[in-house]
Amino acid sequence: MPLVFLVALPFIASVLAALMPSNARNRESTLAGLVALGCAIQTAWFFPRVAHGNVLRQEIEWLPALGLNLVFRMDGFAWLFCMLVLGIGALVVLYARYYMSASDPVPRFFSFFLAFMGAMMGVVLSGNLIQMVLFWELTSLFSFLLIGYWHHRRDARRGARMALTVTGAGGLCLLAGVLVLGRIVGSYELDVVLASGDLIRAHALYPAVLVLVLLGAFTKSAQFPFHFWLPRAMAAPTPVSAYLHSATMVKLGVFLMARLWPVLSGTEQWFWMVGGAGAVTLLLGGFIAMFQRDLKALLAYSTISHLGLITLLLGLNSPLAAVAAVFHVMNHATFKASLFMAAGIIDHESGTRDIRKLSGLLRLMPITGTLAIIASASMAGVPLLNGFLSKEMFFAETVFIQSTPWIDWSLPIIATVAGVFTVAYSARFVFDVFFGPPCGPDVPRQPHEPPHWMRVPVELLVLLCLVVGVAPAWSIGPLLAAAATPVVGGTLPEYSLAVWHGFNLPLAMSFVALAGGAAVVQRQPRRRPGGGRAPPPRRPRVG
Repeated sequence: MPLVFLVALPFIASVLAALMPSNARNRESTLAGLVALGCAIQTAWFFPRVAHGNVLRQEIEWLPALGLNLVFRMDGFAWLFCMLVLGIGALVVLYARYYMSASDPVPRFFSFFLAFMGAMMGVVLSGNLIQMVLFWELTSLFSFLLIGYWHHRRDARRGARMALTVTGAGGLCLLAGVLVLGRIVGSYELDVVLASGDLIRAHALYPAVLVLVLLGAFTKSAQFPFHFWLPRAMAAPTPVSAYLHSATMVKLGVFLMARLWPVLSGTEQWFWMVGGAGAVTLLLGGFIAMFQRDLKALLAYSTISHLGLITLLLGLNSPLAAVAAVFHVMNHATFKASLFMAAGIIDHESGTRDIRKLSGLLRLMPITGTLAIIASASMAGVPLLNGFLSKEMFFAETVFIQSTPWIDWSLPIIATVAGVFTVAYSARFVFDVFFGPPCGPDVPRQPHEPPHWMRVPVELLVLLCLVVGVAPAWSIGPLLAAAATPVVGGTLPEYSLAVWHGFNLPLAMSFVALAGGAAVVQRQPRRRPGGGRAPPPRRPRVG
């Protein structure tokens, strides 16, 4: 199958889904699932051809008079993102079949969903920068339609407008940056640009290109100070949140920074702008997440924090840190998509996402609760889960960086404090929702397990968290090597995916984060038997 079909098929299926009757939910979900699964199988078939640094390329005449052709290009990094877009897309389609109500306009949902999938594939596979920006803006447009899917709700309309405004404006900045970049290099072909790193960094317009490109990346990946749009987007249906806000759209910013890492990184400007924004976002998102009362809001701010972690790694100007960033992109997509879907199951079966009303759900939803606990533990960086491995690589990079003295000691502190926040909000998700006394009478419905097939996508993603955490070199090693090689310019640094590296400072930082997060959770007020919070103790009267 030519590469163009991986982009075109979701768009064709989008039109077909829009033409189906409103009561054809099974047919629409089957169509969307088969397209995503079929394209994922074809993409997996390409892996041996891109595993060792090779590039697949297809070119179609578009505007030859202007020197612009449609160019589709797949290397190991693009392959990884194609698998995230298509593989998690197929799982979310299965989940959405049971989540969406029969009274919803389901043809519109799957039509927008497939069109967004096609736009994502267009960005990932574009071998021409102008073409990439075109698909980039299409992702903003279709995400606007998906976030505002329940347009009768004011919060959905407001969240959709805010997301479109911020990411659309960032896309215009990206277009300007790409135009300047093409003028410096003399071509918009990605292969030519990636081979011109020294020319770009030495040019007088490099700072302008860097600012414009990073504005596009920061707005898309919700980096400070553009992080505010992502929590507002939680008014979207949970399948949209599980897809757009864990594995696809919000990853586009870090995709762009990683894609252009060989040509834009390595300078002081890159270190301060990218690393600084990532560090602030990492801490700010984690801190705010600890105090959220809505399950999806907690996950939204945690997503902001983890995107900040990836951005900080890319900003360190270290090839090994770039490998760790790619690894965390993979891990975050699996545990965060499963957590969003678990939160949607809780909302679907209990009628609320308010943490203050939920308690003791592990007795009523033992399988869903167990899955959510494992995924939360992965998010917190508990050993023998995939999140622990990339978090250890992150800690190691902050410890062994060589810069000015105050950066040498401040980065490990920032990483450890962020780890405390991560453990705290992960534990809050687990203990406040699944443990404690039974739910009070203010829960709209008696919670229970969802239909089996609605839970299957969560089970598969959590299984991946376990397999990668226990046997990383065997399960994910070749995929990570193939994906990270293009990011670091073709030569991988030495790294180890072993579960145990002995007692060292990064491991000590992990234990400090776990202990600190546990201490923060212990200081929270205890629940009353009805599911609420216990009031603070009264002071005795004097006199």
